Amino acid sequence: MRQDTRGIVAWCLYDWANSSFPAVISTFVFATYFTKAVAPNVTLGTAMWSWSVTTSALAIAVFSPVFGSIADAAGRRKPWLLAFTVVMVLTTFALWQVKPDPAYAILGLVLYGVANAGFELGTVFYNAMLADIVPAGRLGRVSGWGWGAGYAGGLVCLVLILFLFVQAEHPLFGLGAHEADNVRVSGPLCAIWTAVFAIPLFLWTPDAPRKSRGLTAVKSGLRELAESFRNVRAHKNVLLYLIAHMIYTDGLNTLFAFGGIYAAGTFGMSFAEVAMFGIGMNITAGLGAAAFAWVDDWIGSKRTISIALLGLMVFGAAILLIEGKTAFWVLALFLGLFFGPAQAASRSLMARMAPPELRAQMFGLYAMSGKATAFVGPFALGMVTLAFDSQRAGMGTVLIFFAVGLALLWRVKEPARG
Repeated sequence: MRQDTRGIVAWCLYDWANSSFPAVISTFVFATYFTKAVAPNVTLGTAMWSWSVTTSALAIAVFSPVFGSIADAAGRRKPWLLAFTVVMVLTTFALWQVKPDPAYAILGLVLYGVANAGFELGTVFYNAMLADIVPAGRLGRVSGWGWGAGYAGGLVCLVLILFLFVQAEHPLFGLGAHEADNVRVSGPLCAIWTAVFAIPLFLWTPDAPRKSRGLTAVKSGLRELAESFRNVRAHKNVLLYLIAHMIYTDGLNTLFAFGGIYAAGTFGMSFAEVAMFGIGMNITAGLGAAAFAWVDDWIGSKRTISIALLGLMVFGAAILLIEGKTAFWVLALFLGLFFGPAQAASRSLMARMAPPELRAQMFGLYAMSGKATAFVGPFALGMVTLAFDSQRAGMGTVLIFFAVGLALLWRVKEPARG
């Protein structure tokens, strides 16, 4: 395979671009703003946020394998990625309209749900491009570098929002604390950030050649998807991995969606403190993703994922037991080291296991496996939080997903590394 360095760099830069969304919107800024300033109270806000996450996850689970199969039949990935990026950018920008009043709660939940669906569905096609532009022996490194670039992008975006708006004595553009203007601006800033830094991928990263178009691609893609589901028993190893990925990713997604909310509610962090916490987490997560990128190609993706899940379980359990804010900071920063490796190695393992001619379809199933039961994690967290009136109890459900997913992962046979 001919390696296009500029195309690979542009591909990694897209991770820098769109990772501002999970960092700024889903986890550390807007999610915290919603629960503390828009929702009637933090506990109900946590549950309401879980409903939006759950609904968008169901949509992603249904549509990701369908669109992935159609894209495989059509050949090209970039038109699909562009369409979903535009959806995410526009709805994220519109979050500016969500003011600190319970009357705006439904608007906020709907806009976030659509933006999250656009983000995740676009990722199906972004991930599917990896094995088309990178030799097999470098999949782990490039996947890890992409995640590392993503965490760095989220970090820089968080820093800008924190120091130019949230904590600034004189925020840019005259945006003060009136109606939380200096916090709501995170939506437009995140949207612009994504749009600008996504451009190099569409200009320079090579796409797969076109195979068919229009209704022909739709019919062919849906036929191949149906055949894939019928013949799934012939790919038991892939199926087992998808089930394991489905379960431990449920824990990861829940942790991402509610990490900032947990910090604000259980440890009483302010918007500024949560933003600083997000900056710290992005630093350690980026370092972990970059460092383990080499480990992935050295010891294999399966072992790398296993190490990451064990780290998340150990430090996650410790966080649930401590009371002090300082101890929380220390443990959470160590926890962040294992975020990137779990995600990056999962992507490279799927790239190694997927047949080349069905790559987008397989990544559609991969995305579905990350979302098919994604409503379970937020739902369980929300219900346990309400039942015990405790965010700590709700977050404890995440550890169960990690443990079960790890147990199943160890039965997966990893392909030989080339």
